[in-house]
Amino acid sequence: MKEQIRIFFTALMFYSRIPCPKWVDHSEEYLNKATRYFPLVGWVVAAFASLFYLGFYELELPMVGLFISMIASIWITGAFHEDGFADVCDGFGGGWTKEKILKIMKDSQVGAYGAIGLILILGLKFLLLNHIMTLTVFNEWLIIKVMFAGHAISRFTAATFIFTHEYSREDATSKVKPVSKSIRANELIIACIFGLLPLFLFDRIALFVPLLFIPVYLSKWLLGRYFQKWIDGYTGDCLGATQQVTEVIFYLSFLILWTST
Repeated sequence: MKEQIRIFFTALMFYSRIPCPKWVDHSEEYLNKATRYFPLVGWVVAAFASLFYLGFYELELPMVGLFISMIASIWITGAFHEDGFADVCDGFGGGWTKEKILKIMKDSQVGAYGAIGLILILGLKFLLLNHIMTLTVFNEWLIIKVMFAGHAISRFTAATFIFTHEYSREDATSKVKPVSKSIRANELIIACIFGLLPLFLFDRIALFVPLLFIPVYLSKWLLGRYFQKWIDGYTGDCLGATQQVTEVIFYLSFLILWTST
């Protein structure tokens, strides 16, 4: 149990800004093991963001609360995944060879592709969540459940990359964001439990919600083919981009499912 606690705090330390005990270090061994709790970190992020939404909901300012909840989720993760998404937009938008793409992604500056990509994906995320919220204006807990599910399933989907793809070798020695490079089947199962469990929180469409994993994983598969074609694998930025894209895909799929049932 003590080791599992250390592994969880390692995940929390790498994937959020939440202060962790001093005995939690940057061990690559524990980082690899920490992938199993990546979706659980999504629960923590969603819980933190939900507090802001609920606070402003009580003030009858739900749209403001939703916007601030997004800010809160970005702050508590240090824009870890958003930064990865921006780097992927810059790298694949401006690079035409594997070496050039990886070089651009390592650059700490955000270019036009990254800035435009962030504006579009964050804007789309807000629009989708806001539309879900307006459909259920008298049920504030549904939007909370949706956020929990979105944060968890998107992180699990990103984690599956580590199991299905190879880490891009030319990037292996770069001093960029730390990232897990291996995951065993039993660890993936644990991540799967934490990633998919929030899907069973819903009442009205409970029988259909697990089907939402299909478009989410399909988008991951397409991203995987694209990354494999250009850089022969994935990088930490690719995982961040996958988390952002699949989170939005989940919200979009949920909205379509809700309005059609």
